[in-house]
Amino acid sequence: MGFRRTYEEINEKIKTGRVVVVTAEEIIPMVEEKGVEAVAREVDVVTTATFGPMCSTGAFLNFGHSDPPIKMTRVWLNDVPAYTGVAAVDAYIGATELSESAGFEYGGAHVIEDLISGKPVKLKATAYGTDCYPRREIETYITRDTINQAYLFNPRNAYQNYSVAVNSSDRIIYTYMGTLLPKLGNATYCSAGQLSPLLNDPYYRTIGIGTRIFLGGTQGYVAWEGTQHSPSVSRTEKGIPIGGAGTLALIGDLKQMDRRFIRAAVFHKYGVSMYVGVGIPIPILDEEMVQFVSVKDEDIHAPIVDYGVGRRSKPTYGTANYKELRSGKITINGKVVPTAPLSSLAKAREIAETLKTWIREGKFFVQRPVQSLPAEQLTKPLEIRQMNEFK
Repeated sequence: MGFRRTYEEINEKIKTGRVVVVTAEEIIPMVEEKGVEAVAREVDVVTTATFGPMCSTGAFLNFGHSDPPIKMTRVWLNDVPAYTGVAAVDAYIGATELSESAGFEYGGAHVIEDLISGKPVKLKATAYGTDCYPRREIETYITRDTINQAYLFNPRNAYQNYSVAVNSSDRIIYTYMGTLLPKLGNATYCSAGQLSPLLNDPYYRTIGIGTRIFLGGTQGYVAWEGTQHSPSVSRTEKGIPIGGAGTLALIGDLKQMDRRFIRAAVFHKYGVSMYVGVGIPIPILDEEMVQFVSVKDEDIHAPIVDYGVGRRSKPTYGTANYKELRSGKITINGKVVPTAPLSSLAKAREIAETLKTWIREGKFFVQRPVQSLPAEQLTKPLEIRQMNEFK
């Protein structure tokens, strides 16, 4: 039987200051020099991270009750609509919701960033009035300190892999993958590659429901599988999915977050999104985990997808690996195409280093998942159906 280590043993080493932590980039040359078994015995935890646009982000807020009280049926925060189909003074502000007055220039992500920064945010709400909630409208200002709970609940973050975007059409197009120039004029991609969390645990052995993580500058948790979680996609011999696969639903306390690690963004002529910083520690339980966390950029392949075709199924031009993408150019049908990342590798490295420091200083312990993520399923498309098809 090979080497084994438990969560309890790792946390005891964290508590006593003896834990050995390295980042997912630092462990690669260690494995090349010393081998898998020696590194498994030496290293306790590997930190991973990513910092990129994650549209499926938002926050639940509880404003507290006014006098007289109100059952809010419509809510605006700095003129951005929030969802109110929950309790009287609860609302959910989605990152991509647009301001009714500023349009693309300001949205839910900006409201979240303003709250994290401690800035006052204008709250406007209307209601139909009831015997127990007689007020019909209210306008006031809130901050993160004047409201009750404020926590991020992000339905889909940290995609395991993602497409490379190009545009074969004869016009510029504006997408969530950035501005794409005509006739394969550029290519964009969005992943931290060999530093990205789910690419370092491809079969979700240690990342599952209940895993403690770094989220936006504070500690958070994996709450559930993310929407569009689709682990049954094609994989390489090393288990790396080719294209989008696993995703995570994440939760964390907005009031404790730091805007250095979570920022609003405007995608030109597309809309608003939110850059979210996510860091996840990978406990080295055995030699297999060392093999997983020593994945390299050249091992990670992403499909090159033509966003110039406005259909669900888009043409592809093969794949590119992350070593090629980070070189600044790839070749498609004999044409050299410049590449650019949407995610920040520099910020991902900062997050991985910050998480490493927290663990070394005994401020962060690894958490065994309370339930594994689904290992087999595919995302379903939305088809146009008639009621009689279900009879």
